Amino acid sequence: MSAAAAPRAFARLRERFATLADLYQVDGVLEWDQLTGMPAAAAGLRGNQRATVTRLAHELLASRETGRLLERLDGRLEPGSFEAAFARVARRLHEKAVLVPPRLRAEIAAAESEALVRWEEAKRRSEFAVFLPALERTFELRRRYVERFADATDPYDVLLDDWEEGLTTAELVPLLQQLRDGLVPLLRACADREEDVRPRGRSFPVARQQRLVRELFQLVGLRPGTWATDVGPHAYLVGIGADDVRVAVPYHARTLQAIFLALHEAGHALYENQVAPELARTPLGSGASLGWHESQSRLWENLVGRGLPFWRFFFPRLRAAFPRALAGQRLESFVQEVNLVRPGPIRVAADEVSYTLHVVLRVELERDLLAGALAPSEVPSAWNERMEQYLGVRVESDAEGALQDVHWAAGLVGYFPTYALGNVLAVQLWERLLRDLPELDASLERGDAAPLREWLGRHLHRHGKLFAPRELQARLVGGLDAGPYLRYLRLKHGHGATALGEPSGGRAL
Repeated sequence: MSAAAAPRAFARLRERFATLADLYQVDGVLEWDQLTGMPAAAAGLRGNQRATVTRLAHELLASRETGRLLERLDGRLEPGSFEAAFARVARRLHEKAVLVPPRLRAEIAAAESEALVRWEEAKRRSEFAVFLPALERTFELRRRYVERFADATDPYDVLLDDWEEGLTTAELVPLLQQLRDGLVPLLRACADREEDVRPRGRSFPVARQQRLVRELFQLVGLRPGTWATDVGPHAYLVGIGADDVRVAVPYHARTLQAIFLALHEAGHALYENQVAPELARTPLGSGASLGWHESQSRLWENLVGRGLPFWRFFFPRLRAAFPRALAGQRLESFVQEVNLVRPGPIRVAADEVSYTLHVVLRVELERDLLAGALAPSEVPSAWNERMEQYLGVRVESDAEGALQDVHWAAGLVGYFPTYALGNVLAVQLWERLLRDLPELDASLERGDAAPLREWLGRHLHRHGKLFAPRELQARLVGGLDAGPYLRYLRLKHGHGATALGEPSGGRAL
């Protein structure tokens, strides 16, 4: 190849991936509409639409021409350059796509649209049997997908790698065992020790909650004009692009759960919002991995959103919005309330200690489902049994049990482990933040999230997928380590610290 040929080949490759980005973003708009406003009867129509878009994108990604362009660039790009990173990610996507027939991709997309509608109905009726055929179809298609990757050491590795590049089951299982073995006794100790201080019978009108959620998005610093929010059956981000992030939030008048769900999704949205503009319409133009993405949602939800500095600023606004419900409530008792450890059946409402045990349960079940060791019809009983074993919680209905999450309906098998990775990475990153930003608490007390937002943008967000997940771990936190996360929880909840506790790094609640 001549010296001039490599730039020409890269330009053609970039054009192809710009088209791919457009197709994926169109699918994101279709998904958002389905989550927030589509008539139920349109499920079949939407399934056909998404299947067509998915098939077109897959054919372009897996095409021989895409492969030939990548071959022409092999060994001809400067290591560490934008072009080399582009080719690295593009090659990974192409090689995986080549193994999967377009027809199978289209079947998966159509099945996901149908499954979402069945899941919503099943959850509304609290009848697992309504969702069962869709769940059976989901795992049938996932097994067919996994079979295309004959070289995989473990079938679950294929699905893990879709969300967290390079992560293997052999690495994941010991990490989850370490977390489970550390968290189960801590959860029992906290449940015995911490008094339930939550007042009963309060009401928080949904319209006022929605106004506060918009304030939170502004406080986090989502760029004006780039975000939208709506009511959804499940907290959800559809990141269509850096200039188009959409957040669905469910609201309940008896709780303030939406505040924490909104902070969680705002963390995701900010990550996409701050990817460097020059990465748009390239395979580098989104977060590095789902583990890193979840580190951002859990950081904002917990390390910011359950911290005393944040509430010193935001509690007066909350009390002004709900004067009757919060009459006489003191800041300190409210912060104690939102950090109370009381295991319950719902993952998204879980306290910090029990949350990862919800994740462990789901990972174990989906591994068994994929391997055929658990039949889809057996999911509710297996789910309920492990909820009692790990969390000491008795599940009262399918809606509170195996139907509570949208993930399997949306085809997100292998996704749940990234929540555990996110919890671990969030605390490791927070320790680094406290060293680099010694005035962070003071800025949060003023309602100024700019230092935190800018640090995250500079060190993590703007890079998109320029760096592989493991490289980011090495650069930012030195490698994945569950120790700081477990230590943070033990200290925070009084097992080796003061009554209110001190997170790792000396940060008080």
